[in-house]
Amino acid sequence: MTEQDAMMDRINEAIALHHGGRHDEARHCFAALWEELGSEGDPFHRCTLAHFMADEQADPREELVWDLRALEAADELSDARVKEHHASLALRAFYPSLHLNLAEDYRKLGELDQARSHLARAKEALDALPDDGYGHLIRGGIERLTARLAP
Repeated sequence: MTEQDAMMDRINEAIALHHGGRHDEARHCFAALWEELGSEGDPFHRCTLAHFMADEQADPREELVWDLRALEAADELSDARVKEHHASLALRAFYPSLHLNLAEDYRKLGELDQARSHLARAKEALDALPDDGYGHLIRGGIERLTARLAP
């Protein structure tokens, strides 16, 4: 097992806490892992961790900070690195979710122009989503947010 795999295993353990409703524990684990990774750590790890850490924030401003970190890390990634983790993944398929989350953050903060901008970017990458449960989830989120942001 590589060091990268070991870190991903630890991130996945924190994600399991998140999915299990153990939010305080998940937030604590994500924070400790982020401290360990630092801003120069593996972008795949940073993207994944920040993406889930954002969901653990009660304050929309903090959620935005984490979602921006996830996007920044994704922008540093390559398809080769993503496929190292799993051959079925494609970097472009990350963007609809990342931009959807940012659009929702900005909506919560009342920054509707920014929200619409990120929503448009999410839509631009929709064709990269798989035709599965995950793809349907993200497409549904985009549709709902589009309706909320309609003038």
